[in-house]
Amino acid sequence: MAIVKALVLMLVLGAALGAVLGFASKKFYVKPDTRVEDVLAMLPGYNCGGCGNPGCAGMAEKLVSGECSIHQCAPSKPAAKEAIEKYLAEHKEA
Repeated sequence: MAIVKALVLMLVLGAALGAVLGFASKKFYVKPDTRVEDVLAMLPGYNCGGCGNPGCAGMAEKLVSGECSIHQCAPSKPAAKEAIEKYLAEHKEA
């Protein structure tokens, strides 16, 4: 009988905690900034680190936040640099 009580208690506790986590995931959801993904797609993707960032993902995050310039990316072609600058100018805030 004690095993049954313990099993029921664990099931109830698991369901309650699962409900709390489900509620918290909906209530505290933070919408991701899609500009980072868009800029990352426009970068060459070599992940060389020549710009001083830890790869192209780091460069994309800093470009969106305004912490660096696209001209630090040596492998990027001039047309791609212009496209990224234009995109960032058009999409100031998400």
